[in-house]
Amino acid sequence: MDSLQLHALLLLHPCASSPSLRQLRFPLPLIRNSRNRNFRLFSAHNGGAASQDGPFAFEEKVVSSPKDDRGLVLARETDDFGYLVGFRLIPESGLEELMSVQHAIAEEDSSSDEAKKPGLKDTGEEEAETRVSYNIIFVTAEAAPYSKTGGLADVCGSLPIALAARGHRVMVVTPRYIHGTSEDAKFAGAVDLAQRTKVSCFGGAQEVGFFHEYREGVDWVFVDHPSFHRPGNPYGDKFGTFGDNQFRFTLLSHAACEAPLVLPLGGFTYGEKCLFLANDWHASLVPVLLAAKYRPHGVYTDARSILVIHNIAHQGVEPAITYSSLGLPTEWYGALEWVFPTWARTHALDTGEAVNFLKGAVVTADRIVTVSKGYSWEITTSEGGNGLHELLNGRKSILNGITNGIDVTEWDPSCDKHIAFNYSVDDLSGKAKCKYALQQELGLPVRPDCPLIGFIGRLDYQKGIDLIRLAMPELMEADVQFVMLGSGNPIYEDWMRATESVYRDKFRGWVGFNVPISHKITAGCDILLMPSAFEPCGLNQLYAMRYGTIPVVHETGGLRDTVHNFNPYTEDSKTESTGWTFSPLTKESMLAALRYAIQTYNEHKSSWEGLMLRGMTKDYTWVNAATQYEQIIEWAFIDPPYC
Repeated sequence: MDSLQLHALLLLHPCASSPSLRQLRFPLPLIRNSRNRNFRLFSAHNGGAASQDGPFAFEEKVVSSPKDDRGLVLARETDDFGYLVGFRLIPESGLEELMSVQHAIAEEDSSSDEAKKPGLKDTGEEEAETRVSYNIIFVTAEAAPYSKTGGLADVCGSLPIALAARGHRVMVVTPRYIHGTSEDAKFAGAVDLAQRTKVSCFGGAQEVGFFHEYREGVDWVFVDHPSFHRPGNPYGDKFGTFGDNQFRFTLLSHAACEAPLVLPLGGFTYGEKCLFLANDWHASLVPVLLAAKYRPHGVYTDARSILVIHNIAHQGVEPAITYSSLGLPTEWYGALEWVFPTWARTHALDTGEAVNFLKGAVVTADRIVTVSKGYSWEITTSEGGNGLHELLNGRKSILNGITNGIDVTEWDPSCDKHIAFNYSVDDLSGKAKCKYALQQELGLPVRPDCPLIGFIGRLDYQKGIDLIRLAMPELMEADVQFVMLGSGNPIYEDWMRATESVYRDKFRGWVGFNVPISHKITAGCDILLMPSAFEPCGLNQLYAMRYGTIPVVHETGGLRDTVHNFNPYTEDSKTESTGWTFSPLTKESMLAALRYAIQTYNEHKSSWEGLMLRGMTKDYTWVNAATQYEQIIEWAFIDPPYC
């Protein structure tokens, strides 16, 4: 046979049925292929029955004799019907050389793999493994425990610590909110760096200061300015939203861009090669500033930015005339330009022109991340994108979703200091005692057999309060108890008070937010209700599952990703389910899901305990989320800056 021939075509009969295997030998020339690094030695046999590889079976075998003329199968050729018609082969005459090369490659790969393995401490505990360490700057309006109104604070209070534990240098830049109350003690550990910086915006040079606290491996940097010193929460007070929020968070963005350059934390600055994680609209000017203010002058050319969208409903939209106050070049107006549709304008002469902070980050950031996979899809739809869906669709290739984690040290029923009794997966007896203590503290009849339903969250439309109001009279007809904790719309707060007076033995409403009470409700309730109209991720359902409290949630965003619906008639449900989901968002659908949960609690204790145990053993730690963020950060640095 010609030595240049590369194929050996075998005319094979698919109906071959000889019970004995007849070994086929192919004395073909050596075919060198340096690109194929994975070689296996096979013998081809004419089999009796056709397999998925055709009517021939392959037997892997080690070469035993140099005189053996069997060939090395590199590839198989099949016809349009899937039958084997040929091989690409290497004869054994060249296998000795080939095997020595393969052995050398295998040793190289083995040593490389060993180098990649994480080291082990003497205790056997696996150390954090990080391929590349980065300088990471979180920019956020709130970060627990220093300031908090919702899930944004939880993310920016926990994720930086998880990333720092994996070997990264992490800084969190957030305002230093001073309210003139006892809450100011949260900043007692922060030291004034005596570093005053002037930033140009809003018609002049605004001077800001920096306070610093090093805690749990993270540099917590607090931007100090008189506009952050007032009663209320980070965004408003009892009279409503602050009118100068655009000014306050423009200062935050400018100060965050200066901090890595001017603050010698630990003896040296973070420098220009860093990764900015801009959280929501409050920090959305950061990617724009990097592109428009710094890079044209050769600064931050090696930096990258990632926009993290926690809630796309809030975008930082202000009149177009305010653009001149933001400290951006005139030619960059288009990045923030926003025009309301005709139906959304206030009057016939309204042109609808505005500036949109979040839109500016969408079109300038190197990557975009949402706080769940489901939400990353929802914001690309007209129903969930709040007007930005077309822009987000255009950047879908760099859009990812990462489900938030939870702080398993703060939210751990086995050692939680806020609850009356501790318990764990191995011993659930403390769960019933927590329920007893909660009923007693709230003045409800102490009834261990009565399902106790809880709600924790802001009192606004997003959280489904209207749905709860509509369903409450019908729900109160059942043998249940209901407790709510939250603050927000005064109308809903008054409704909670009125409902408590009507259903004195069944309903309790706690107006406000109280951390110990939220832990007690999470531990003491049997069911947690979350009928959110939309929920980017949601953390309360994760807390509930960790405490053995069964979530009943609307099938949206992160709720759909994290809560798996229980169906007693399917095997998968018995191994994966953690609660109940309902859709569409209607009173009838929500009540139906609650009735299933109540019935299961009353009549199927073994199924209920299975739901509890599955939820308590789910892994929603920040370590998992941090690993995924590392991958996004790595991708961000692969390409040049987007702008």
